[in-house]
Amino acid sequence: MTIPFIITIFLIGFVGSFLSGMMGIGGAIVKYPMLLFIPALLGFTAFTPHEVSGITAVEVFFASLSGVLAYRKSNLILKPLVLYMGISVLVGSVLGGAGSSMLSEATVNVIYGVLAVMAAIMMFIPKKNLDNQPIDEITFNRFIASSAAFIIGLAAGIVGAGGAFIMVPIMLVVLKIPTRVTIATSLAITLLSSVGSASGKLLTGQVPYGPALVMIIASIIAAPIGVKVSRKVNTKVLQSILAVLIIASAVKIWWDIF
Repeated sequence: MTIPFIITIFLIGFVGSFLSGMMGIGGAIVKYPMLLFIPALLGFTAFTPHEVSGITAVEVFFASLSGVLAYRKSNLILKPLVLYMGISVLVGSVLGGAGSSMLSEATVNVIYGVLAVMAAIMMFIPKKNLDNQPIDEITFNRFIASSAAFIIGLAAGIVGAGGAFIMVPIMLVVLKIPTRVTIATSLAITLLSSVGSASGKLLTGQVPYGPALVMIIASIIAAPIGVKVSRKVNTKVLQSILAVLIIASAVKIWWDIF
């Protein structure tokens, strides 16, 4: 790997992981299209969709871990929700990650695009203002949480994502979890999800180790910074930023598909 190539990969990982810590996502919604298109635009050897999904699967684990460690003393992680959604998303992501090698690159891109569109639509559904609700008073439908998490894990494992970019809208809109609790809790769930998807990618030989290592270093540095910024930013602003990122990624993926 050349120095310019390493710097490019590092910056992609830094930006994605900063947003990961800031908004409770693994960052794949940003890193996937950036890794797929930016190196090629700059004249470097382009990654295939399978390689991109492999890199993001491994890197999302470390970005999520860094974010969870930064939130560990905040009392914002809803542990029962982590249990119900985390186990389901882990099982789904293992199956999706292992089965992804049997799918074509076009299919991987289409699955990613469908997830992004679904997430974008949900971000514009009106949400009740529950941001001042104490964490010990929060309730949720366990069946819906578990079922949605399994489906998300299955699809996210295929594209190498933690699935938080669609899990966050579901937690906000369907389960009605307060924004800051959603951000912290989704990172913990994404951590479990990424264990499954990363394992599947590694076992099937879909991870270029050099670029993945560069992305991991960037994530360890950037994710805690994003967490600190998140605590100081208005929740409506956080939701708006996430919606813009999801829409931009969806448009770019579908533009290239067609």
